[in-house]
Amino acid sequence: MLREPHETPPSFGRRDAVRLTIAASLLVMGLAAGVAPDLAPSNPGFAAGSIAQSTVRAPRDAVIPNSIETTAAQDSAAKDVAPQYDYTTQRGAAVAASQVAVLQQSLVPVDDAFSASKTPAELQTALETVLPSLSSNLRSILAGLDAASWFAVESAAEQTLSTVEQGQEIRDATTASNLVTRQMPAGLSQPEQQLVAGLVTPLVVANSAYSELLTQQAKDAAIATVATVTDTLKAGQVIVDQGHLIGATDMIKISYFGLDASSTDLGKPAAWVALGTLVSALLLAWLWRFRPEYWQRGRTLILIGFIFLVLALTEKLPAGRAWLPYLIPSAGAGMVLTVLLDAGIGTVMLALLAMLAGVANGSSLELATYVFVGGLAGILAIRKGERLHFFVQAAFAVGLAGVTVIGVFALLGQHDMAGMLQLWAAAAAGALIATVVTLGSFAILGNVFGILTGSQLLELANPSQPLLRRLLVETPGTYHHSLMVGNLAERAAEAIGADPLLARVAAYYHDVGKLANPLVFIENQQSGENVHDQLDPEDSAAILKQHVTDGVNLAYRARLPKPLIAFIPQHHGTSLIAFFYDKARQAAAAPVGGLDTKAGRAAAEIVDPAPFRHSGPKPQSREAAVLMLADGVEASVRSLSSRDEATIRAMVTQIIGERLADGQLNECDLTIRDLDSVREAFVRQLLGMYHQRIAYPQNKIVEIESRRGRGLG
Repeated sequence: MLREPHETPPSFGRRDAVRLTIAASLLVMGLAAGVAPDLAPSNPGFAAGSIAQSTVRAPRDAVIPNSIETTAAQDSAAKDVAPQYDYTTQRGAAVAASQVAVLQQSLVPVDDAFSASKTPAELQTALETVLPSLSSNLRSILAGLDAASWFAVESAAEQTLSTVEQGQEIRDATTASNLVTRQMPAGLSQPEQQLVAGLVTPLVVANSAYSELLTQQAKDAAIATVATVTDTLKAGQVIVDQGHLIGATDMIKISYFGLDASSTDLGKPAAWVALGTLVSALLLAWLWRFRPEYWQRGRTLILIGFIFLVLALTEKLPAGRAWLPYLIPSAGAGMVLTVLLDAGIGTVMLALLAMLAGVANGSSLELATYVFVGGLAGILAIRKGERLHFFVQAAFAVGLAGVTVIGVFALLGQHDMAGMLQLWAAAAAGALIATVVTLGSFAILGNVFGILTGSQLLELANPSQPLLRRLLVETPGTYHHSLMVGNLAERAAEAIGADPLLARVAAYYHDVGKLANPLVFIENQQSGENVHDQLDPEDSAAILKQHVTDGVNLAYRARLPKPLIAFIPQHHGTSLIAFFYDKARQAAAAPVGGLDTKAGRAAAEIVDPAPFRHSGPKPQSREAAVLMLADGVEASVRSLSSRDEATIRAMVTQIIGERLADGQLNECDLTIRDLDSVREAFVRQLLGMYHQRIAYPQNKIVEIESRRGRGLG
């Protein structure tokens, strides 16, 4: 498949340099056209609450502050802060003094009542009007006091009120009665304590108020103690997987790396162009080194470059998508090239496309493996595409290989079950697309670029083809000769790894020029008369040479493919028409006019061989060389009276040796080992064609009856 050339290629010359420069420039410019979308500023479209269209990974190691989780922690700490009040001892003392003053002011009428010299009746009358808020019970207690007791009660009330207001923080005055009871001084009777409580309780007020400022300060202090929450990521770590919802925390990480920003990434286009340049150089270097016949053929080089560019750019278009790259019919490149050229260039093309596919899709080893393995399976299954079922089995092979690769990477943790099933469906569809593209394009590409395909050759080998039909009807001897040459050429081509179908079909058409003048060729002379007996050797040679020109003209008129037409002049090359050349030399050497034998030999030596040589060119391919040898061998062996193995082998060896010595095989890449294989293939085939048969009794009866009819028996 990836065979070494049979000869060391010539040194890299100026013409090769020009060809390389032009081809490489066109390939690189074509690949560079694929980076145009990358040069436009793009917005990835990431947003919290949206679905990730592709897997997002961290491009580098990073410790990222998480503002959302940090804020949540700070809010929790602030929420735990209790409300703050503005109580201070100074504020308590001030409130106590203020309320004691109020108490004293409210008790002035009572003091006046007890201080004046009044009769008990007058005192009772005076006390009935003071402190209107007192209850009847407390007023009764007050009326029952004497001046000394009152002043003791008054002093206790002032002391109690001052102690309550100064002794502790009071946020809610509803607890005043309890506070007053706890702070009541000793030495008072129960009624007097009740009176003190009744006088003081209404005057107990809150000495502390809620402070929004102090509360906020406390919250700020609590927030300040909360450490910043961070997320630690490693390079390549998944931030959010393809098909998953992007959360607010995910967006923080995406924004940290700038993955959500509209930007022009020059790194990816530069990497693509650099790799494309390297890959193009490798492709062209491989063609020059291992396929010089393709390198020197401009149309074939254009075909290879065209397929490479189309597939490379097609692989880059869906880069970054989840399943779309698996639909690209990359396997079709290998199969088309295998059908049109050979499996070697198809395999090399797949390897290079696999590299590009992997790089274009985020250094994906899976996709690179998928492209190469699937394409190689297609190459092995499609062979040369001679039959439709080869394409069907190629589709199954490509699909099975792709499904297997995806399954392997799923086992390695690259996909979940849903993702694997999705990619399996894409792989099956991609295999079908690749096969359909191959089936629909190889014939078109073959016609456009002048390359014969297996299906074309099979069609041309059909005996119903017009030219073959004419050969059968008008020149049956030539037709039979062509079939025999086809069998020999096919067998020999198989032996040396050449294209046996091409060799056989070329043999069918190599002598179509004899249709122009059938009777000048001995195999078509039914009567036994040979027109060449009446002609000069030079004229006979010219007539025989004319069948090559006539054959090319007939082939063009019949619209045969040009690669097939090329076999018509090459099957003779520039070989010598030896029979008529020797006849001319004999005529020149014959004693004429008293010339002695020595002079006759001298005259024979000066006969110019040029008119007796075909115009060529010499065989340019192994198939053409095999055809030349098969043509000479078949004609020579048919003329033998004895066709045993020794005689056949000697004749085959002689024909091959003569062509080799004459330089007819100098322009094709046949080796001495190939010629040995060709000789053995010819001998085996000829022995099968001319094997000895049993003389049946019926044949003997026919022979006797024939002799009687002629009066011989």
